[in-house]
Amino acid sequence: MPEDGRRPTVVVVGLGPAGPDLVTSAATQAIARVGRRFLRTRRHPAAPVVGGAESFDHLYERAESLDEVYAGIVDALVAAAERDGEVLYAVPGSPVVAERSVELLQADGRVAVELVPALSFADLAWVRLGVDPLARGVRLVDGHRFATEAAGERGPLLVAQCDTPDVLSEVKLAVGEVVDATAGEGGGELAVTVLQRLGLPDESVVTLPWHELDRAVEPDHLTSVYVPELAAPVAGEVAAFAEVVRRLRAECPWDRQQTHHSLRRHLLEEAYEVLEAIDHLDVEAGEGFEALEEELGDLLFQVVFHATLAAEEGQFTLADVARGISTKLIGRHPHVFAGVEVADADEVAARWEQLKKAEKGRASVMDGIPAALPALLYATKVQKKAASQGVDWRTLVAGDAALSETGRRLLDVVDAARAAGDDPETELRIAAERLRDRFRALESSAGADGDATRSS
Repeated sequence: MPEDGRRPTVVVVGLGPAGPDLVTSAATQAIARVGRRFLRTRRHPAAPVVGGAESFDHLYERAESLDEVYAGIVDALVAAAERDGEVLYAVPGSPVVAERSVELLQADGRVAVELVPALSFADLAWVRLGVDPLARGVRLVDGHRFATEAAGERGPLLVAQCDTPDVLSEVKLAVGEVVDATAGEGGGELAVTVLQRLGLPDESVVTLPWHELDRAVEPDHLTSVYVPELAAPVAGEVAAFAEVVRRLRAECPWDRQQTHHSLRRHLLEEAYEVLEAIDHLDVEAGEGFEALEEELGDLLFQVVFHATLAAEEGQFTLADVARGISTKLIGRHPHVFAGVEVADADEVAARWEQLKKAEKGRASVMDGIPAALPALLYATKVQKKAASQGVDWRTLVAGDAALSETGRRLLDVVDAARAAGDDPETELRIAAERLRDRFRALESSAGADGDATRSS
């Protein structure tokens, strides 16, 4: 607390959207008045006007998330203000437009916050776009939180802070297929406008198809995207769920302790519970779907949790998972996406194996069968792989002294199940469950006579 009893104060100034020429006189006066100065980042064309300032760029380099960066900035500013009485905090653009650190500082309560108005990137964007944001009802959203902030929106949207390729990909994938509703009958692919370095000599304003958003653009910290209209709303539910998982990981003691390996058994259990829900599904009667929905949700939690862990490790994100499987499915289905003719489902399966072998660089069709599969399922896959190459498995094990008679008989059972079009794993489970139920019935009928079960 300052000696004069005044509350510690953080004076927040905006540096405008571009170079020093767009810094307001009010901001310049505040910079001159306050001796202790901080910059959110030096990566801004007007940063040099804040002489003698400390930057928070080091937090961006070592923090694991933007939330952690902003929390660190707030703590540092509060500590400095409590020590010096008054400090200056300079941010790109306007202090009240897409500036999360200022929002957190205002909500903190330990210091007074004085805001000095400034031009934002949006002010230049409206001019370049020729758009009246009030007349059009444009909503401004943060690219880093696009999927959750824009959930359910149809546009128009001005997406700020599209500073990395990952952010552009997240924006693109959160929406999926988009169609320009104004393009006449049948529509056409939506065009978006990418605005970069507005107000600088190398400013760029380009319009391009939606699908090229993360391909044709090299984003930087002065990149934003204008979306005039979305024919389909953002997939907010999935994005909101991913945010729930991220928060659990950050705040729940149990979730913080988990690893890919510790979650392994949970993933397996949830997969089996999905299978059980499917086994009890009655499509004709419309029964069992609620249970299947619930179990699929539990399984999805495992998928999103693993993706969240991988993102923390800097390996991949949920968007990468979605993008990867989408790309794989498109590549594995040329008869759907590339006009390749196929005769029937058998040819589709054969082409799938050929494509997979080529993609993976596998020397054998047996490569890639998970060793952790249940034994019956593992045997089924091995037999099917051999059959797909025109090889009878019996010829391979004939005369094999190391193969037990029990093993040979089990292989015969698997073969018989395949020939009948049955899944041996499922059939054995059903048979075991029938045996269990009949035994329970026997127990019930026995009543108090404990010997009844032994004699039957």
